[in-house]
This record gives sequence, C-alpha cells and structure tokens, in this order.
Amino acid sequence: MTEADFLSATRASYDTFADAYAATFQDELAAKPIDRAVLTSFAELVRDGDRGPLADVGCGTGRVTKYLHELGADVFGIDLSPGMLAVARRHCPDLRFEEGSMLGLDLPDGGLGGLLAWYSTIHVPDEELPRVFAEFFRVLAPGGHLLLGFQAGDGVKHRTEAFGHDIDLAFRRRQPDWVAGLLVEAGLTMTARTVREIDEESDFPELTPQAFLLARRPIVSGACEDGSTD
Repeated sequence: MTEADFLSATRASYDTFADAYAATFQDELAAKPIDRAVLTSFAELVRDGDRGPLADVGCGTGRVTKYLHELGADVFGIDLSPGMLAVARRHCPDLRFEEGSMLGLDLPDGGLGGLLAWYSTIHVPDEELPRVFAEFFRVLAPGGHLLLGFQAGDGVKHRTEAFGHDIDLAFRRRQPDWVAGLLVEAGLTMTARTVREIDEESDFPELTPQAFLLARRPIVSGACEDGSTD
C-alpha cells in the first residue's frame, strides 16, 4: 500500500463512522483508571516544563484532548479525518482542532512542549514509523515529552466493517521494545514503559495488552534548561 492509499483509506474509514465512534467511546477513559493515571502524569510533565503547547496527534473526536485540557494542559488536536474533527469541534468548541497528517506535521521545528499519539500510530505501516518518529522529534522542543499508546503484541488485524459501515483499516500490534528502539533511533530518550495486561471484564473489554511509552527529546548538550550554558 502506498502512502497515498494508506492515508486515503484511514481518512475515509474514520469519516464513515465518526459519530458512532464518538457515541461508543465517549466514556471509555472513565472506565480505565490506569490510562487516566498515565495521561495525568504526562500532562503534569508537559505543563510543568513550559516549553510550548501539547499536540494531541491523531486526536479523533477530541475526548482525550478534552481530558488533558481539564488537567490544565495547553493542548490542541490534530487529525487526518475531517469527520472526526467535526465531532471534536462540536463536543469541545473551546479547543483548537486542525486537520493534518503525522507523516508531515504543519508545525514549526521545536515548537511543542509535548506530543501525544494515543492509539493513533496503530494504522501506520511499519516502514513509515521511522519517518513519523523523526517528525515527532522535529516538532518537539528540547526537553519536550512524547507519549505513545498502542496495543502490544504482533501481527496486523485488517477490518472491513465497523459500526455497520464498510471500512478499510489495518490495526497493527507491536512489541514495546521494538517501538522504543525506533524512538531511540529517531533521537529520543526513553523515560518510562508501562504495559497494562488484558482486561476482558471492564465495560470496554480488550483482547491484547496495552503499551504506553514515554520518551523525551534531549536537551541540547552544553546548555541548561533555562537556555544558559554550563
């Protein structure tokens, strides 16, 4: 699948079921205290660093963007799907949402204090991940933080139907150590790794473990965090 095919299929699929997705998952975070704890810790790191705003890349309907905003983060959302963004703007009219692709973010170099990719890299082909992570490195300020959330495991699950609609989406499960290795190759430093085991008894049952990786763009060598030299 070419880059254009992958982007087109992902955009069209989420446009198709945006409203149904929002109705189904709007209360998911309330049922997942560990996920909330991970996001809360991330929001505190970014908020306290004062290096720039936080971008929720692949924000979808904006439910996590809203949660981070309520925690005090200066956050905005970016998503590939106009349909998902329309829902986000309707549900969160006070927040900023922009259309864009993580393969080429329309953001300045070093302008972000934090970047969240919460289950938004799972559709990206493996061969494109280094490009995505290089882009994340580019837009993060020195000392800025990155948080990834994704399904841990191996293999690709291709879905052609969701919420009663025809779609074309590939869901990629990945080993956390492999993903962490790609982040390091992109120039980032790993900060923390968490794997939440399978939870089949919650209101939102899962068939795979869930991985959360926290990384950081290193501060420029020879300079202190306030910009002064040693």
